[in-house]
Amino acid sequence: MAHRTFEGIVVSDAMQKTRVIEIIRFKKHPRYHKLLKVSERLKAHDEKNEFKKGDRVVIEETRPLSRQKRWNIVKLIARKEITENLESSS
Repeated sequence: MAHRTFEGIVVSDAMQKTRVIEIIRFKKHPRYHKLLKVSERLKAHDEKNEFKKGDRVVIEETRPLSRQKRWNIVKLIARKEITENLESSS
């Protein structure tokens, strides 16, 4: 049996071994056929606390790990670029 997988962005890394992933999908309205942007936030397991806020990851459905966690982070797609603006003091 294949597990469902989604791609999303880590929006919170405040908890230990848990990350909140936001998944954005587009859904077509049944009557008006307009595309609607639908976002969903899921809690996913991160055993080593290696994924940080802003990272793009792939999550996979798994057995219930806690009351709200039913997802596991499978792999990292892109790390968030950390850029700092350096201001000259001249």
